[in-house]
Amino acid sequence: MSKNITGAEYPLSKIFSSDFDYEIPPYQRPYAWTTEQAGELFDDLYDFYSHEAEESYFLGSIVLIKEENIPHAKVIDGQQRLTTLTILIAALTSLIDDKEARAECFAYIQEPGKKLQGIPAKPRLALRQRDRTFFADTVQALNFTALAALDIATLENESQINIRQNALLLKEKLQSKFTEDELLIKFGMFLMTRCFLVAVTSPSQQSAFRVFSVLNNRGLDLLPSDLIKAEAIGQISEAKRESFNDKWEEIEVETGRNGFNDLLTYIRMIYAKSKAKRALIDEFREHVLSKVTHPEVLINNVITPYADAYLIARDCAYQATQNAGDINQLFYWLNRIDNSDWLPVAIHYLAKFGTDSDAVLDFVSSLERLAAKLHICAANINERIERYAQILAEIDAAVSPSITCINLTQNEQGEFLAAIDGNVYYLTARRRNYLILRTDSFLTDAAAKYDHSILTIEHVLPQTVEAGSEWEVNWPDVDIRDSWTHRLANLVPLTQRRNSSASNFDFERKKTAYFGGKSGVSSYVLTTQVLSEVNWTPDVLARRQADLVTLCKKNWGLDVSC
Repeated sequence: MSKNITGAEYPLSKIFSSDFDYEIPPYQRPYAWTTEQAGELFDDLYDFYSHEAEESYFLGSIVLIKEENIPHAKVIDGQQRLTTLTILIAALTSLIDDKEARAECFAYIQEPGKKLQGIPAKPRLALRQRDRTFFADTVQALNFTALAALDIATLENESQINIRQNALLLKEKLQSKFTEDELLIKFGMFLMTRCFLVAVTSPSQQSAFRVFSVLNNRGLDLLPSDLIKAEAIGQISEAKRESFNDKWEEIEVETGRNGFNDLLTYIRMIYAKSKAKRALIDEFREHVLSKVTHPEVLINNVITPYADAYLIARDCAYQATQNAGDINQLFYWLNRIDNSDWLPVAIHYLAKFGTDSDAVLDFVSSLERLAAKLHICAANINERIERYAQILAEIDAAVSPSITCINLTQNEQGEFLAAIDGNVYYLTARRRNYLILRTDSFLTDAAAKYDHSILTIEHVLPQTVEAGSEWEVNWPDVDIRDSWTHRLANLVPLTQRRNSSASNFDFERKKTAYFGGKSGVSSYVLTTQVLSEVNWTPDVLARRQADLVTLCKKNWGLDVSC
């Protein structure tokens, strides 16, 4: 069937045309892009649009099961991009006042239909069945007002929450960047004519999955680090070449092949202090190799010390007669964050001031606080890179180990505390789990480690209170219930799968049959505290919330006046 596999590059005007009728098969995962990925896509598009007047922007590839000359296409790979691009185009369309341009833009979202060609009017992209109607009635119908009015607590699943949040974010970003109709239309022209996707199609499901597998499992293809190595080692005199090649390979063995490639991306960040816009090999040449006088200096004075620092931070392997345990515990928590943008900062500091364990402890403590704030408050990659770049610049210029700009500003502290004291359950699972487990660790002098394969976050006061239950008696005011249900004090971690039937048990039964498990105790202090409570009332929750927020303030060193 390989002869039936075709691939071609298309502008978005072609991707979202009558040539393609996309369907997300039921076996595909739900729409999972959060505001971080959607915001990053927009920021990258806008940055390219603002600085590249003629060049084309490549958005990657999609893999489809599709017969030649038949529009219907099942999406095997590319659902996240197609859905987010549809949301972006819909947001753009909703803001355009010019009737002709608006109608043209709307046609990229909804096939208007061509009776003489037998093409029915319908949305160009059909999501999985569970989310299809929701997506069609809101985003694809340009019903952003109704979307904004929806309470995310009422939405059926995480996919619909992501759709709503991304739609509102992208519309807000468009409004902030383009204040006139003409500017919106010009950006639309850029999207449709200068942004490209490669569509790889096959009429066979088997061959389409084979293409997907090849695209996502490339074995040991050359990595950018291999190309950088060849370029650097090739410039060293023949007499020294073998020695430096051995040193390079020794570092690669210690870090791992992919880890070494990651290390070079972190070194690029240390030098460039900006988000990468091109391939690593090109950026490494521009920002690192252009500033390092010779390949021997690169290996001895740059790669070697930064590799040592990288292994310390990645593997929680700091060694010193004092503070090592506390420092490695902080690295443990840093490594639980869902991005590695903090690593260049840690590497740069360790390479320069790593022998001073007191200074390292202060710095890594501040770094974990900042990284936790950015993580829990959902800072996107551009915001993270900009913030960490400031710290890298200060480390560059520092003659003493005291780095001040790593400290949270008053505004940052306020945002952090608002998230901690807010509806924590609405955070994405990674952020929610980090905050709850980190809070639990504060109750154990921050020494606990959590490697459970199963982690469930459960509400004590249930999300749905049944009529006539003990919960309704103790919590008669619906507004008060709503104000407490999703906050930190009402959430407990469990090492078992969610038991939906247990969620509405009365408090005493919930404690003994669900929270305590077979042994009657919990692995988590937060949960054990709940087991010791006799009743679960608004007063108990208010006290517990105040205690937990104060605990976070103390351990993260937050200003209580914020």
